Amino acid sequence: MITIVKRRFLPNKIKVTSWEIIAPYFEDLSTRNLHSKEALEDWLKDRSELEAFLSEDLAWRYVRMTCDTTNKELEAAYLFFVEEIEPKIAPFTDLLNKKLVGCEYLSDLNTEKYFIYLRGVKKEIEIYREANIPLFAQIAAESQKYGSIMGSLSVEMEGKELTLQQAANYLKNPDRAIREEAFRKISEKRLKHANELDLLFDKLLGLRNQVATNAGFENFRDYMFAAMGRFDYKPEDCFAFHEAVRTEVVPLVKAFNEKRKAELGHDLRPWDLEVDTQNRPALEPFTSGADLLDKTVRCFRKVDEYFAWCIETMDNMERLDLESRKGKAPGGYNYPMAETGVPFIFMNAASSTRDVETMVHEGGHAVHSFLSKDLELAAFKHCPSEVAELASMSMELLSYTGQDEFYKTPEDLQRAKEEHLEGIIKILPWIATVDKFQHWIYTHPTHTAEERKAYWVQLSKDFGTGLVNWDGLEEMRNYSWQKQLHLYEVPFYYIEYGMAQLGALSVWRNYLQQPEKAIAQYKEALALGYTKTIGEIYATAGIQFDFSAGYIKELMSFVKGQLNN
Repeated sequence: MITIVKRRFLPNKIKVTSWEIIAPYFEDLSTRNLHSKEALEDWLKDRSELEAFLSEDLAWRYVRMTCDTTNKELEAAYLFFVEEIEPKIAPFTDLLNKKLVGCEYLSDLNTEKYFIYLRGVKKEIEIYREANIPLFAQIAAESQKYGSIMGSLSVEMEGKELTLQQAANYLKNPDRAIREEAFRKISEKRLKHANELDLLFDKLLGLRNQVATNAGFENFRDYMFAAMGRFDYKPEDCFAFHEAVRTEVVPLVKAFNEKRKAELGHDLRPWDLEVDTQNRPALEPFTSGADLLDKTVRCFRKVDEYFAWCIETMDNMERLDLESRKGKAPGGYNYPMAETGVPFIFMNAASSTRDVETMVHEGGHAVHSFLSKDLELAAFKHCPSEVAELASMSMELLSYTGQDEFYKTPEDLQRAKEEHLEGIIKILPWIATVDKFQHWIYTHPTHTAEERKAYWVQLSKDFGTGLVNWDGLEEMRNYSWQKQLHLYEVPFYYIEYGMAQLGALSVWRNYLQQPEKAIAQYKEALALGYTKTIGEIYATAGIQFDFSAGYIKELMSFVKGQLNN
């Protein structure tokens, strides 16, 4: 069992029931005399402890709310924190940042150790505006409505009420009529809320644009690049990624679709994209959440004993909620717990191969949390998405070694791996589409809902293959962007999946050549947390931080080779 870190600054028994409970600790930090380098480092540790405690307190409120979106008390507990506590923390955070940067002993700190942290602190000072504090509270309150709306949706299939995630399993059914029924029911249920979700997005758009304006930025896109600490690349690099995906990846997806069309013997409709072309029934790699957990542990153990230990520890500490059910928010996540170091995995498993991919993906995030848990400051553990997603996406591929635990025959395992590898190629155009969509949305903040829809349709064509027949289903396609929760809850957090996917393919390529070395490099890189630049972390993993057209072409050739093998 993992050892829980003992507190040195806060009492062991403290609950955030009001601002007055925690205010004295912020007052202490803001008024303390930093009379030496040692005093400054003690101050940093105490500040970190307070931040870690509050981060984990908020994490639990979010986790409990998403596990049961129907429980108004859990929703109120989360909203209390984001509306009452966070707005009062924000001015102190700015005050403490300025106190740190202005300390006369700052130059005595280890430059290499604190460089990344201090770079981020200075950027926070630069973009902080008091006027944005209530706006952040509004944004948090509004964005959580998306999960409540989507979590309430269900459809009936074969006389059973199913969540949309559960119903999506029917899209792999060999019976085309059943697939169409499932697709239409899922899409029609979403369409009933299209106007509501449009209005919600318009509200979020306005609030986010105001945040950017207040902070002196021309648009929210540029503000987010600063707020997310994107020191290693610019918007122009994202545009180059979009174009590289369009030229190097879309043709591969088109070839997949042409092959699929020929094998099925009819035109491709949206419900024909996941079914097995040989009419084999969908793979069922597990039967329940408990079975998924057990097989994941056994799978991870075949890759590395430590990986299995991480998941077992989470199970022992009840930090897993895996099965889909009505009232549960959509999607899946691994929520790091800053103080205890043991994260929480949330997902909506419905016995599909996609669920296995999600579980090992979130398991990669979890392993990352464990490997970086002993870093001195909480800020050292807060990785940018480009690094966090490298951990998870690499694990999807590394876990191939143990995925025979999920599949009954070598043929089933081979089929699952083929589906996954093809999926890696197919998801890149979607990632590029969503990211390019966001760039346009936030650099055109006065656009209308109709203009937004029209731009999405254009992007769908630019990054599509032209082989899927949407006749009569145009509105379903027009609003398909609304199923991407990142657009509502975590804007601009999406292109990182593409960048990290390239890195993960490189980690796997290394693993196929030298397994033990690749695993050691992977673990060493994750243990760095965010104490090095993204490029240095990738280099520690034995790979490049690169998303150029040439690199994408090279890795797509590698994946094609693996599929051919």
